Amino acid sequence: MRFLGGRYRLRRKLGEGGMASVWAAHDEVLDREVAVKLLTPEHTADREAFDRARNEARSGARFAHPNVVAVYDFGTSRRAGRGTAYLVMELVEGQPLDAVMSEGPLDWRVAGRVCAEIGAGLAAAHGHGIVHRDIKPANVVLTPAGAKILDFGVAARTGQPDQLPDGTLLGTPSYLAPERLERGAAAPPADVYAVGVLLYQCLTGRLPWPADTDAQVLHAHRHTPPAPLPEIAGLPEELAEVCTASLDKLPEARPTSVALALLLSAAVDVPVHVPPVLRPHAMSPSIHATTEAISV
Repeated sequence: MRFLGGRYRLRRKLGEGGMASVWAAHDEVLDREVAVKLLTPEHTADREAFDRARNEARSGARFAHPNVVAVYDFGTSRRAGRGTAYLVMELVEGQPLDAVMSEGPLDWRVAGRVCAEIGAGLAAAHGHGIVHRDIKPANVVLTPAGAKILDFGVAARTGQPDQLPDGTLLGTPSYLAPERLERGAAAPPADVYAVGVLLYQCLTGRLPWPADTDAQVLHAHRHTPPAPLPEIAGLPEELAEVCTASLDKLPEARPTSVALALLLSAAVDVPVHVPPVLRPHAMSPSIHATTEAISV
């Protein structure tokens, strides 16, 4: 048994990566089960890795939503004479979306529900001025209560520079919106684009463009229209339309995260939690009209 901060009793290791391990733990103060992401001492001492973990904590602590893994605490502890940073989160039981997708395309009803819930979680983040910047299958977990977004480690405030001082972009190439490649300011439409890629991938089992390298993927984001969705039995036209609109090269032509969530939830008849007020946003007339009807 090991304690962190005199409060969190580590019970069992759930997983491990290059930068951190994740543990199931018990919060002795509030008497509840939690998950603890424990940075290695080496990465705790690395300023960039430490800042990323702290950014994940701060971004997640600004709001709460049923489709976002809750953040409870962040701190440092001395273990074996070395400093270790830790992030305390909601403990969720489920499967990572990337593991589920490895078995092939999802049923369109499941794909629509998952992406509706991701959109709802992003709508809450965007409403608090937070852009995730790394929506991808590995950062979504499917639980009995629905999809939950993980890892706000590279999140940014809306309007902040969308790159590091050396020009480096944070995120995953396959899900980078075209405008992010221009290295402007962080903005919510980039997250909507990533959900569009994810929805296409859930429905088809592949990315919207044929590409073998990161360079080809980045070129496709800028210049290549997404391949049309194949024939999928029973797929509602409005779901396909949302997928296409979310992948528009122009950020102002995409639906907002609120509209994305509402339209997908209507298409698969699953309720989602979204902010109550829709902000005006440029989108196709049919999407705009449908969104207004749903919000009434």
